[in-house]
Order: sequence, then structure tokens, then C-alpha cells
Amino acid sequence: MNQDQMNSDCSSEAHPVITPISMTNGPGDNRLVVIVLRGGMDGLSAIQPYGDPHFAGMRARLAQEEAKGAADLDGFFALHQSLSPLMDLWHKKELSFAHAVSTPYRDKRSHFDGQDLLEAGTLNLAPANEREGWLNRMLQGFGNLKPETAFSIGRSNLPILAGEAPVSQWAPTADLVIPSKALKETRALMKGHPLFANALDQAMHLAGQSHAHGDMSLEDVQKAMNKQVNGSRDTQSIARFASQRLLGETRIAAFSIAGWDTHANQAVNLSKMLDQLAATILTIRNELGSVWDRTTVVAMTEFGRMVQTNGTDGTDHGTGGAMLFAGGALNGGRVVTEWPGLESSDLYDGRDLNSTRDVRSLTAWVMRSLYGFDKTFLETVVFPGMEMGDDPKIIS
Repeated sequence: MNQDQMNSDCSSEAHPVITPISMTNGPGDNRLVVIVLRGGMDGLSAIQPYGDPHFAGMRARLAQEEAKGAADLDGFFALHQSLSPLMDLWHKKELSFAHAVSTPYRDKRSHFDGQDLLEAGTLNLAPANEREGWLNRMLQGFGNLKPETAFSIGRSNLPILAGEAPVSQWAPTADLVIPSKALKETRALMKGHPLFANALDQAMHLAGQSHAHGDMSLEDVQKAMNKQVNGSRDTQSIARFASQRLLGETRIAAFSIAGWDTHANQAVNLSKMLDQLAATILTIRNELGSVWDRTTVVAMTEFGRMVQTNGTDGTDHGTGGAMLFAGGALNGGRVVTEWPGLESSDLYDGRDLNSTRDVRSLTAWVMRSLYGFDKTFLETVVFPGMEMGDDPKIIS
């Protein structure tokens, strides 16, 4: 991928304003919430391996900056200051992390492909029209699934829930259709000005529009762009909405939080995103009340970041990353990892944290603990080609 392609990828796929949320019924009382962190969360900053002797040297100024206010977890890992509101959950064993984990995605470092593979849950990507999401395949394992209480905030279902199991859609605002004629006119005006062209691409993606649809005047395009950019996402509202449904018949919910691509000024930008994640989880906990004891929240991202920082005090796309687990159903207060080390010879491709555990295997064990699914079903249907390995005992 060249730099122009990477810039386009990062300015669009990693930052949609409309936050999709999907929900559907499942049997029993256990609740599962899946949060997709779009953009590649830096696990090395969120859950800092300060006990690794090579960490501080690899990250230099960024490590020093992010160590301020970090909360010690276990004598080796520390929690980023912006996640410190979750420390009460940690002490109650209602919070855990997994580190040095990833999907099978490697090397190309594209948000588009990385997120597609994360949500497909497969080893490789099938053609787009043949893809199902792993969460939908899990739902199909329930058998007589009720076709009710299923919602998707945004213009389409999350790919993670695409498939035969019933998942309905709901949009918080009226659809905006901005057709191709207006886009072509606007792009022609911006040709030769990469900054403005990239901003337009991002705004169009924020509006949920394909570049191949529609007809609108330039004035209409400007109004649509302003409406979308100014109507920023409110994930706490999303969390409250999901929680109210989970208090009823809904048992499984999924939504995404975008904006984790921290190529520049990471100390500031990542802190804002972690604030948002912490607030979202606490909102779910507070809204669910006693139901929290039967709830598991799983937050995952398409890939981690490079170990060393770049020239703009940020980090570029990497491999090994981290997952977050929360909920009253957890056997928490642990960082689950087979730590590979950060010495140069231990890094993947000489620059990334190596992955020692598959995101899919950890998620499969959560499913097995919550719903009793057979390992063969999980390894061949929900996550084909995946081996679950040893039980990490994430659920109590």
C-alpha cells in the first residue's frame, strides 16, 4: 500500500460518524455485547507493558507521556490513565484484558481488509456478496431464533452480524443520498488539493455514501457534509439505547466506536478515544443494574500499532494488539497473555508486537462459556479454520 492509499484508507474507513449498532435475540439470561474499535487501537498504550525491559526504549517520549497517571495492574502491565475510571471494575474482577492478540490478518495493514476479516471471523476474505459475520453464524447455532428485538443504528447492519439470522435495521436520522454527479463536480474542484480531497472523501464516508450513488447540487453536498460532520457520534447514547434493549428480550448487541487511527499526536488523540471507551462501558454497567452480573462485553480491533513511534508522535499500523473484556459474568482482574517480548528479534517483521493468541479463539471461549456451544461448531462454523487452544477462563 502506498502512502496515498494509506491516507485515503485512514481518512475514511477508520472514522465513520454514524456508529452502527445491531442487536438480536438469543436464549437464556446471559448477555453479550461486542464492540468493534475501528481504526486499530494501540494496545501497547492502552495496556502498557512497562515491565518489559525494552518497552520504554522502543517508545521513548510517548511511553513517558502515557505513563503519567497510569494505574498498575499486576506489576507488569499498567492501564492508561484515560481507562482509570474502570479500575473499580478491575478490583471487582469485572474487567480483564488480552494482550499480544490478533486476527489472521497480516502485512497489508489496510483498515478495510483488517476490519472485514475481523468481522468475517475467517482465515481469508470471501467475495463481499458471500460473506457472513461470525456473530450471525453464532446466532444461527441457537436454532429457533426469534425474529424480533433486532436493531442496527446506521444505514446497514454491521458486517459482523450479516447473514441468515434475523437482524433488523434502524437509523437515528433520515437517510441522506448524495449522488455521483455532485460528487464528481466537487472532486473536480478539489483535484490537485489532496488535503481538501481527503476531507471530502472522509465526509462522504461519514455520510455513509458510496461514491457511485446519486445526484445533488453542490449546495446540497455542502449541507450534507456539514450536517454529518457536526452531528458527531454519541456512544454513550448508543450504549444507553443498547442497555435498555438488553434489559428486555435482547440478549446480544454489537456496535462500533470509530477513530482509533493514531498516526499523529497519539498521546492526545488516543486519550480521547479511551475516555470514550471507558464512559461507554460504565454507561452499560450503570444502565444494566443487576443484569450486569449476567453480561459480558468484548471490545476488539482490527490490528495493533507498530512498536516504535513515527516522526509525528504517533504510531502506524501494526499486528499484535489487545482486547478488553468487562462484565459481572467475568473471572476478571487479569491480563490474559503469552507475552512474546519486545526485543528486536521478538518482533513481527522487525517492527510489530507479535501475536501469540487469535482474537477468534478468545471470543469462542466466551461463547462456549456463555451459551455452551460445542467446540467443533465454534472451530468449524463460527470461526472456520480456528483452533481454540486452552481455555483462558475469561468467564467465571
